[in-house]
Amino acid sequence: MTDQPQAIKPIIEIEDFSSKRKIRDLPWWFFAIILIAIYAFIIISTNEEYNSAFNFIKQGLIITVKTTLIAYGIAILFGLLAGLGRISKNIVINNLARLYVELIRGIPILVLIFFIALVGVPVLVDSLNDFGFWLSDQGLGFLGKVFTAVTNQDIPMNSRAIIALAVTYGAYLAEIFRAGIQSIAKGQMEAARSLGMGYGQAMRYVILPQAVRNVLPALGNDFVAMVKDSSLVSVLAVRDITQVSRLYAGSTFRFRESYVTLAVMYLTMTVVLSLVVQFIERRLKTHD
Repeated sequence: MTDQPQAIKPIIEIEDFSSKRKIRDLPWWFFAIILIAIYAFIIISTNEEYNSAFNFIKQGLIITVKTTLIAYGIAILFGLLAGLGRISKNIVINNLARLYVELIRGIPILVLIFFIALVGVPVLVDSLNDFGFWLSDQGLGFLGKVFTAVTNQDIPMNSRAIIALAVTYGAYLAEIFRAGIQSIAKGQMEAARSLGMGYGQAMRYVILPQAVRNVLPALGNDFVAMVKDSSLVSVLAVRDITQVSRLYAGSTFRFRESYVTLAVMYLTMTVVLSLVVQFIERRLKTHD
């Protein structure tokens, strides 16, 4: 009878340690964010000044979502092409891809947005006009008019912002795709080629599907980052939620209401997207 408590004590200690570990491993940071978001939404819905700011700022939400989705779709295309160029054995293609990646990654995003929108696009328009004049000199005036008719005013700032974000993030996605492709064992390519596939077919049907699956979480994280960086297009007067918030704050002088509401909107979007990315990661691990 006297030995029974001593036998039970280690079991109780193990259970206490297990419960403490479970408490320690809980995502307390996530609970804190949820509480902050709930508190902020209560204030926005009950306080008239915050509610007015939210109703005004949400007008730019469609522009923010549209800009992010289109820019990211184009960036994936740029990144995939540049990533394939980075692993190409062709010296010219490899160096052009490396130049693009290093050049874009070496310049701040804000500077790139200004440069592409206010310098790159006008230079492109001038080049199209010159090409149109050349076509006219060659006797193809009907085709040359198409290019000479293009002006800077025909390309809105919204489109320029999308181009700038796509070009910028394309360089970062290129390195993700490169790493994903190089993570696939070389035996996969050799096996595909031994079955009679060409290099392009093997890359398309064997290597890329596996590589994309491996880099899917990284692509999701970069999409979340682009949602936040899309706020930078407000410097081009694009009416996203950041620009609309600035306009509201400047006209009403309610800076606290404007920027608290703006921060909560960005926080909500990024947290939801981060949870989606984590869910995808868990599904991939479970599948593995």
